[in-house]
Order: sequence, then C-alpha cells, then structure tokens
Amino acid sequence: MTTVSTGSGTGLERYQVPVFVGALAAGLLVGWAVPGATPVLEHAINPVLGALLYVTFLQVPVIGLAHSLRTGRFLAATLVVNFVVVPLVVAAMFGLLPADQAVRLGVLLVLLTPCIDYVIVFSNLGGGSGQRLLATTPLLLITQLLLLPLYLMIFMGAPAADLIQTGPFIEAFLVLIVIPLALAWLTQAWAARRPAGRKFTDRATKTTAPLMAATLLTVVASQVPKLGDSTSEVAAVIPFYVAFLLFMAFAGMGVSRLFRLDTPDSRAVVFTGAARNSLVVLPLALALPEASAVAVAVIVTQTLVEVVGMILYIRTVPKLLPPRTASRSAPWSQE
Repeated sequence: MTTVSTGSGTGLERYQVPVFVGALAAGLLVGWAVPGATPVLEHAINPVLGALLYVTFLQVPVIGLAHSLRTGRFLAATLVVNFVVVPLVVAAMFGLLPADQAVRLGVLLVLLTPCIDYVIVFSNLGGGSGQRLLATTPLLLITQLLLLPLYLMIFMGAPAADLIQTGPFIEAFLVLIVIPLALAWLTQAWAARRPAGRKFTDRATKTTAPLMAATLLTVVASQVPKLGDSTSEVAAVIPFYVAFLLFMAFAGMGVSRLFRLDTPDSRAVVFTGAARNSLVVLPLALALPEASAVAVAVIVTQTLVEVVGMILYIRTVPKLLPPRTASRSAPWSQE
C-alpha cells in the first residue's frame, strides 16, 4: 500500500483527521470573523498548496513516476471515471437542479472538471497510488480543457461554452504541478548525493499534515465570505454535492473492478472520481458577467463540501477497499 509521511511525529500522524477537521473549523471561524482578509488569503492559496504538493512529490520516486506513465489500465480507468461516469452522473442530476441558469452553470463548471492538485495528497493519505495520479495530471488537464466547452454546450448551449478560458487551467498546472514537481526532483537528486539533502528531505516530508491543515484553513477562510447573501442558492446545491460524493465512491470502486486494478490503484480511482477542480474553475466563475455571480457561491460551496468529504474519504475508502495480497508489492511494479 502506498504510504506517506503525514506529520511531524506520531501525534499528527495518528490524529491527522481531527487535525484536519480542526483546521476546517478554524477556517470557517476566520472567514466569518475577518471577511476583510479574503484577498490576502486568496493570494496565499497557491503558495501553501504548492508547498503541500512539493513535500508530497518528494515522496514519489522518479522511477515510480516513470513506470506509472506506462500503466494502461489505470490510465484508462481514470479517464473513464472522470469523463464518462461523472458526466453521466451530472446528467442524471441536472434536471433536478434549481432552474437558475447561473446556479446550473456553477455546478457544471465544478463537477465536470477533475482535480489535478490536492487529490494527490488526499489519495496518498487514504492509501491510494498518489504517484499514479500525479502521472495522469497532464492528460487530465488537457482532456478537461477540450471537453468542458463540449459538455457545457450539450447541457446549456453554445453561449455557456464560449465562457471557457484556458488561462486559469494552464497557470494552475504550472504553479501547482510543474514547479513543485521540478523542485522535488532536484531535491531528490540532492538527497541522493549529499547527507544534508537526505536530512532536509526527511524533515520536509514530515510537514505533510501541518501543510495540509494550513491549506484547508486558508482555502476555507478565503472562500467563506464569498457565500454572501446566496444562502438559498447554496442550500439548494448542497444535497447534490453530498449525493455526488456518496455515489462516486461506489462508482469509482465499480470502475476499478472493471479494470481489475490492485488496491492502491483502486483507491486512487475513487479519489480522482470524487475530487473536483474547484480552485482552478473559480477564476472562470469570477470572470463571468454580474448576472452569473451566484455561480461563484455555488463553486465555493462545493469546495467546502468536498473538503469535508475528502477528510471522510481518508478513513472510509481504505475500509471499502481493504488491502489484498496482490497490492503488497510496490505500486509501480503493477502492470
């Protein structure tokens, strides 16, 4: 099973879920108590998330990532769960969504785009193959860029499709994937040659849990004030987001069984099917006309629901997909 250092010492490692829940609660309190801090907190999201992904990538051997690029069944399962199963699930619930077109647009933007960043961390914490997910990020990004306008046109017509801009997607990929990954590989090379590098790497990988807590606090605190006066719209979409998380847990397991994946890969498929790209599509919503401003609140709400859902996934997915004998070998040794 894929493992990851989750904290500075056994305390955080053992109690990581209560720590994350505490960070979530602190973020809610900060967001409500200090709404004026939103701009500063928003600018802090990418640096904090980038640091978290850097220490996660430190724990992914380069050779493991190289082998992950050749895992056809896992790659196929990831594409199927994200770009076949998820759109079908969204289509099933679309007619039940509130009639407000801005609300529907926000739901489509966030649910039709798979996460490419912190899902890697959550998957690792839940015993999934984080390195396999990392290897799929370029393809996931390109595919969602190509398919999102098509999906929006199918669900809402051509005007909605014309709203899509590639800038936020490319920027997120560079800042949150390419740069942290390059730094992690340079650090690995340093650690392979120098004791100081090994010491630094050992200490850095023990900061995963604190950085995850900082990320959760920052994201939640920065987004809560944006909910504003959209209480009714927010309340209307929460059941759909909860239902999505519940259904995708079992849909992901079904897809992983269809492709006969081992336990770590199966868990990763469940995580990637459930985690959405809210931090990247949020700038798209912010750029919408004023009449569609409620889409921002709808996307922010999904972020809050998903954070809670991912924390629960960390504990429940390993129980739904317990270790099997075939999963005891290194995850990159599987074909």
